[in-house]
This record gives sequence, structure tokens and C-alpha cells, in this order.
Amino acid sequence: MGELCRVLIVDDELLIRQGIKHYINWEQEGFAVVGEASNGQEALALIEQTNPHIVLTDMVMPIMDGEELTKTIKSHYPHIEIIILSNFGDFDYVRSTFQSGVVDYILKPKLDAKGLLSALQKAMMRIPGFQLMQEKEQSLSQIIGKLLSGYEVELEQAQRHLLPHSRLRVLGVDVKLHSEKGSADFLQRLKKKWEARLQGGEFVFSAHPVSYDQNTAIILLNYEHENDANLLSFIERMTAESTELCYALSEPFVDFLEVGKVVKEELLKLLQYRFYFPEKALLMKQTLPPASQADDFQMERFTEDFKRRDFDVAFDYLDKEMSNLSGCYTKDVFEFKSLLGNIIFHTTVLLSQMNYDVKELEKARYSYFQAIDKASSAQETLQLLQQFIEEVRACIEAVPAYQEDLNLKEIMQYIREHYAEPLTLKEVAKHFHFNPSYLSNYFSSHNDEGFIEYVNRVRIEEATKLLLANTAPISEISSMVGYSDHSYFCKVFKKIQGSSPSQFRRQQIFK
Repeated sequence: MGELCRVLIVDDELLIRQGIKHYINWEQEGFAVVGEASNGQEALALIEQTNPHIVLTDMVMPIMDGEELTKTIKSHYPHIEIIILSNFGDFDYVRSTFQSGVVDYILKPKLDAKGLLSALQKAMMRIPGFQLMQEKEQSLSQIIGKLLSGYEVELEQAQRHLLPHSRLRVLGVDVKLHSEKGSADFLQRLKKKWEARLQGGEFVFSAHPVSYDQNTAIILLNYEHENDANLLSFIERMTAESTELCYALSEPFVDFLEVGKVVKEELLKLLQYRFYFPEKALLMKQTLPPASQADDFQMERFTEDFKRRDFDVAFDYLDKEMSNLSGCYTKDVFEFKSLLGNIIFHTTVLLSQMNYDVKELEKARYSYFQAIDKASSAQETLQLLQQFIEEVRACIEAVPAYQEDLNLKEIMQYIREHYAEPLTLKEVAKHFHFNPSYLSNYFSSHNDEGFIEYVNRVRIEEATKLLLANTAPISEISSMVGYSDHSYFCKVFKKIQGSSPSQFRRQQIFK
């Protein structure tokens, strides 16, 4: 009877993997691509699941390269044959793998269908007792796989009997959270389960399951229009059997060649919505609520409230906006998680600039980044954010109020002692190891007047004493209290005292 020769493709470039998959008619030549990985570590996990005869691997990859992968395979799976993909400059690197027993190597720039098939056949001939099964035509599953990868194909007349009904839908199965996901042949067992239940259905339709990637299976459903309600009822019963799987069902369509477009533009989006609807086992366009729109989170507004120490205001705004965003299910999951990570990083930096002790928070924030990245739902990420905010509040409350008062008193005392010098916000902030922007906000929030207003008041108070105590010219007095511009001194003096310096001196003399 024979069998197809199973091949695993390993390359960190997606376009290379996709190209290799469609260089040849694999099943027609007696081969089947049973999986693909982006590095050696992923490949080893897939070997357990797919049991390939041949591994076709790139040399230069992240995490685990082709040389290490080759040695590991030959050590633990000596029966698997290996073909190396390389660039011209990698030959010395490739030569070391031949000592481990690779079959052949192919130069990537010269990769073509003839060379690939020749290397595969050479590897297959080294498999003891292997009996090849030749397929005269591509299977429907292989055609679906090409359509999913964006290739144009034609459905041969001999294959059209596999789609005897007039209507099509695509059912997607997300297995990321299933407890048995990592076990060997999990997707294959899942597909067999569906096939068995479909064959025993109470109405006639056909199903064609294929693997999309490690986390997703695709089932093409073919049925007649009048059975639409029965099909939905059947799918709802099936999807209710497992809370660890998420299903998404496309709208009906009639052109088989639209499968790839339907999967990418509709089905994968629906599966992504599980992040926002973790309680839904089956996601369909018609059962989703209207998509809400949320305003972009204003980091500047949050920052300003935070710098003014209006922490409750800042956190209330954060909580409200994140709750709104978590209900906007069309927002890309990666963007949503990135925003939360940015908020955590930004908040830690703000606290550091405000001289809080953030050592523990800085250690913890990377754990938060990892947890958010792995979170399976929007609600889970919000819980992590709330946990972080509680730690932030504890960090803030750990600084006694009297310490803040003491800091302000020290700053004010410094100004009084150095008012005659060219004081600037930047210089004072540097002296106290503050960020200038933070010092400005800190001073305003803890005092009735801002930094500049306070400096001017101290200087004018000293100027009034000098105007009364000696007969020095007013121009000298202005420089004595720290003003390099006499006209500006007169302007500030009049604003605070209500009269010019000369008028003030005359009024005091005639009292």
C-alpha cells in the first residue's frame, strides 16, 4: 500500500517556508509537508508530534541553529534524514553537519523545484524499508493549503466530486489553551473526532479538515442552503463540548477559490476576538455586539496628573480608559498589550524621577511584561494592570508626608540663601537631584505659588529692605537681589508692591 514520505520544514523566514511548500506538488511526488518551524527548538517539539521521515532545515536561525538541531536529531532520532539549506558563505559551517550524517545540502540562491525534489528523493532512498505511495493528483487538503498561503490554484474536474454541495463555510478551531495541545498528533485526533461526528450527522454535508498552524485547525464545510440552520445547530452542540477550544465560523460563500480570502479576512479576525470574549465558545459575525470605538489613551494627560501628584485623578482616568479599550474588540491584541506595557514602564520612570524608591517596582515590571504577553484575555491583562497600580500606590504611600514637607522647606531655604545668585529652575533641580519639570510641578502642587513667583517674591522682599536701609542706587539694588535686567526688576517690583522702586522709597521717607 505504501505511504507518503513526511517532511518537516525548518527556516526562520516565513516566505522561504511558504515558497518551499509550493515548489513542487508534494503529494503527487509522494511526499507530505507535516509541519513547519522557525527555529530548531520549535522543530524538536514538532518532531514529537509529526514523526517526520525527513527534516529540511536552514543553518542560520535564532534560539537553536541548524548545526545544533542536526546534532540533536541524529542523537535522539537517528532514523530521521536531514537536508541542509544554506547560503554561499555558510559552506564551512555546513561542512561540520556532514559529520553528523546529513544527506545533502541545497544553496538557497539556487533553490528550485528540480534540485529540491532531487534532494528529497535522495533522502527518501536512505530510509530502510520505505515504500512510496504515489498520488496522481493533489488532494483537496493540499489545494486548501495552497489557497491559505495565497497561491492561485485550479480545482480539477476529478476533484470537484469532493465538493458536491452548493454552499461553503469555514470553521476555525483555536487550540492555544487546550491542555493537550503539546501532545503528539493532537490536531490529527481533533480532526478525526470531527470527521466521525460529521459522518453520523442527521443531514448530508462534507467536511475537509486541514492544519493551518500549530495553534489553529481549519475545517471546510460543504452543504446545501436549506441545511444552514441544521449545520449551525450541529456546530453549536459540538463547540459546547470543550471549554478549552475556541471556534469561529465564517459567513456562507459559494466560490471554493475564495477560501484563503475568507480565512484571512474574516476567520482569523474572529478567532482573535476570543481575547475580548473568552467566555464565547463559538464566534460568529452575527452574534457579536456592535463594535464600540474608544478614544486613544492620552499618555500626556496621565503624566501631567501624575506629576502634580493628583494620583487618584490619574488612576481614575487610567481605569476608565482601559475599561473602555477592553470593550473595543476590534483593537489589535498586540497593540492593546503593548499599551499596557508602555503604561507600566512609563509609570515606573515617573516615580523614579519624583524620587520615590522604585527598586522593587523596576524588578517586578519585567514579570508584568511577560505575564501580559502570555495573557489570554483582556480581563486578565486588566487584572495584572490593577495589581501593578496597587504596588505603585504602596510605593507612594511608603513616603511619609512630612518627608515631602521637609523637601519643600529645604528647597525654599536654599532659594532664600541664594536669591542674589542667578537662580534658575534647571540649576535648583540639579542641586536637589530633581527633574526640572518635576520640580516645577512639585513646587506648584505643594505651595501657593510657582517656583518663579516664589523666587521673585523673596528677591523683592530683600529689595524693600535694601531700599529702606541704605541710599544705594536702585540699579545697584536690583543686581544685589539677583536681577541682571533693571527694567525687569522694576516691572516685577511694581507688580508685587503696587508701586515702582523709586516711588516705594519716597513713600517710606515721607511717612
